[in-house]
Amino acid sequence: MTDIRATALVAMLSLGLIGGCSKGTEPPAAAQAPGAGQPAQAAAPAEPAAAGQGPMVTGPVLETMNASNYTYVRVKTDAGDVWAASGVFPVAVGDRVTLALEMPMENFRSETLKRDFPLIYFTTRIGREGEVPAAASGMMSAHGMGGGAQAGGAPAGAAAAQVTEPIAPAPGGTTVANVWANRKALAGKTITVRGKVVRFNGGILGRNWIHIQDGTGTAADGTNDLLITSDAAAKVGDVITATGTVAVDKDFTAGYAYAVLVEGATLK
Repeated sequence: MTDIRATALVAMLSLGLIGGCSKGTEPPAAAQAPGAGQPAQAAAPAEPAAAGQGPMVTGPVLETMNASNYTYVRVKTDAGDVWAASGVFPVAVGDRVTLALEMPMENFRSETLKRDFPLIYFTTRIGREGEVPAAASGMMSAHGMGGGAQAGGAPAGAAAAQVTEPIAPAPGGTTVANVWANRKALAGKTITVRGKVVRFNGGILGRNWIHIQDGTGTAADGTNDLLITSDAAAKVGDVITATGTVAVDKDFTAGYAYAVLVEGATLK
């Protein structure tokens, strides 16, 4: 997995991450401890968990660097060295930190850092030892990423109230509920859908994650909410028209799987 698939995730994410840095962005100089640059022997991957529910580990920072919207740290733990990344935060070699082993990614390559990570955790929770790590801004969370039947969605970001008043489809377009109902038949096809942005997070997995609702579908099963990925930005409360390709049963690994989403959308 490379920066193109996992940038800035947040999230993730943020991370655009779940990887860590945007292509073309020069990272600041790294602060390295003796032995830095050697492959880290990380703890075994944790089972995918909701933000803040991953196993917690504590240890001194052996190496740290910033890239794009992320801070990377190599932490010495009882189970071995662990690489982790989260939204930018102040840290130095020698600091003791506590982090959640969330969102493990294997064979992640940062093109910005020109570096491969056999295993790295893109965590939403990291802080100094003795402090309760708060969810990091801009990183992915299993619930914040989508929710409902999508088993994931746009990382972090506050959601607006649910849209209950119907929004008319764009000319030649379809509705959120129709995309859900006919997702198998629509898979791989280009569609246009209009709705109000209820959640947005930029720069995660190399794209922006946008949730829209148009007053169709039901909240109980998540069919009232549709995830859009795009290079374009939007704000919560905007009514947008998105044109992109329908993808179904999409699995980004690390527990982030989607029954349906619209990818690579252009926005109006």
